[in-house]
Formats: sequence, C-alpha cells, structure tokens
Amino acid sequence: MSQPQTALPDPTPVIDLIEAFRRSKTMFAAVELGIFDELEKGPVTAAMLSAQLGADAGALERLLDACVGLGFIEKRETQYINLPIAQTYLCRASERTLAGYILYSSKVLFPLWAHLADAVREGIHRWKQAFNLEGPIFDHFFRNDEAMRTFILGMHGFGVLSSPAVVAAFDLSRFRKLVDLGGATGHLAIAACERYPDLRAAVFDLPRVIEAAGQQVNRSPAASRVELIAGDFFKGPLPHADLFAIGRILHDWSEDKIRTLLRKIYGQLPKGGGLLVAEKLLHDDKNGPTPAHMQSLNMLVCTEGTERSLLEYRALLEEAGFMKVEGRSTGAPLDAVLAVK
Repeated sequence: MSQPQTALPDPTPVIDLIEAFRRSKTMFAAVELGIFDELEKGPVTAAMLSAQLGADAGALERLLDACVGLGFIEKRETQYINLPIAQTYLCRASERTLAGYILYSSKVLFPLWAHLADAVREGIHRWKQAFNLEGPIFDHFFRNDEAMRTFILGMHGFGVLSSPAVVAAFDLSRFRKLVDLGGATGHLAIAACERYPDLRAAVFDLPRVIEAAGQQVNRSPAASRVELIAGDFFKGPLPHADLFAIGRILHDWSEDKIRTLLRKIYGQLPKGGGLLVAEKLLHDDKNGPTPAHMQSLNMLVCTEGTERSLLEYRALLEEAGFMKVEGRSTGAPLDAVLAVK
C-alpha cells in the first residue's frame, strides 16, 4: 500500500525572499534617477519623463509601472503621479525624506551585503573586499562632501521617525542639559527640546557634520535652545551635561571602544545624571525581532559592532558604573535605554 503524502511546506517565504532584493533595487533606482522628485512637479507620461531624465522610454515605463505595483505612484490613463508615501519619504525635498538612506543603502550597503557570506566566514566588515578601502570605517562615509551628505541625510530620515518616541520613552523632565553625542542633524536634541520646554540641548559631532546640522536645527521652534558643538567624543573632552544621549553609536564599535566611551560619559556626569541610549534592542533570548537581526548583520558587513539585548547593554553600563538601567520598546525603528549614575 502506498503511504499518504505529507503536505509540503508553503514555499511563499522562500520565494518572497528570492524576489525581495528586486523590490528594494526598484525603489533604489527610482530614487537615484530622481523619478519621485520629477513627479512632484506634476503628472507626466513615461515619454515626457524619459526626456527629462535622459532615460530609455520603454525601460523607464517598466520601472514606473513597477513603482505603481509597489504602491509609490499612481497611473492615471497614461500619466504618473506621486502618492503621499512617495511625497513624504522618497522626495529629496521632504522634511521626512528617507532618500539619503536609500541612496546610501544602494551605493554602499548593497555592495557590502553582497559579501555577507565572507563576512560570516571571517567575522569582519567588507570595506576592503567591496571597495578596496582601508582605515577607520567612518572615514569612508565621509570620504567626500556628497558621501557625507548622503549618510547624514539618511540618518536624519530615520532619526525623525525614531527620536520623538525615544525621548518619550522615559520622563526626562528632571534633566536640564542634554548633550547628544554623535547627534548628526540634531533630530534627537530637537525632539527632546520640543517635548520638554525647560530642557536645553547641544548636538556634539564632527566639524563637517555640525556644518550640516544647522539647517535642520533652525527649522525647529526650539532652535534657540539647541547648541551646535564640534568635537570628537573619542578624542576630546565632553561638554558638561546632566543627560547625555547616544543614538546608533554603541552598535558601531567594538566592546573595548564602547567601554572607553561609557567610562568617559560616566565620569562627566553629576550624581543622578543620565545616559539615554537609542538602539534597536534584541530580545534577551536573541530570538528576535527580525529588524534587529538584520541590523546586526548590517553591522557585521559595515562596522566593528553588533546589535545587543537589554541584558547586554545593562552589563556594559553597570560595568561603567551606572546603577539603574531600564529599557523600553518604542515601536519605532529605535528603542530606548536609560541609565542613571
């Protein structure tokens, strides 16, 4: 007698992942070509847009139709128009644009991720293999003004999504001076000052980054309470504050560098002072969430660091001297940890 056949597992998750990079590159290419920026000027046909962009009309129509399928644009008879999601996140001129991070993902991260298997074999980043570049990792991000702007604007887009939730995760009203170390465009300092009217803040970052931060800070109604300070938190002294913040910093570096930085911050804080950490937290059992796993692999191909659980951050912070360490899941791209001296 024949045995009953066991039902096969659903192949949909596998097929979806086979095609996932195609969807990503469709969006990357559309942003890189400036399609959404051009559509913001008004509805156009594929032929009209191909002349404006200097692209092949037939190939461009395929890309436009794919963006319709992805839900970014709408086709009305023969004309294409942006939908709100594209207006908000894919146009360079939008205050909430993610275009910078999309371009950085396409030009930098995508080539690095192509060598993920080698990164797992060797346990180190892929800058040499992908770009034949040596030296400190962040020198590559800032190798020229265009690369720096792309990276900083990318961080700004994610920061605008995350920082309001991070500063709301704990009651920070007792603090009077916040210094955001590596604060980029100031999105966290801005969000904190807009939420806490008695708080003053400073963005502390490399000189070339600070030059780019002023434009974003000046857009905020709290701009008069946000100071811009140029410096290197690894090399020079830290400003005075009763609350420091570090967002997407600790996951970049080795534990030795993290320990050095945390001890430095702890030594600069008064008793009762705090450190607000914004990172994507892994579950304590490391079984999720998937976005944290993906970011941890991103750190593998790109930096010296990794993503961590609250338990792991607590161990590092307590080793530096902090006594009270709490974590909060925010529902935003970044979670929050508050440590008190």
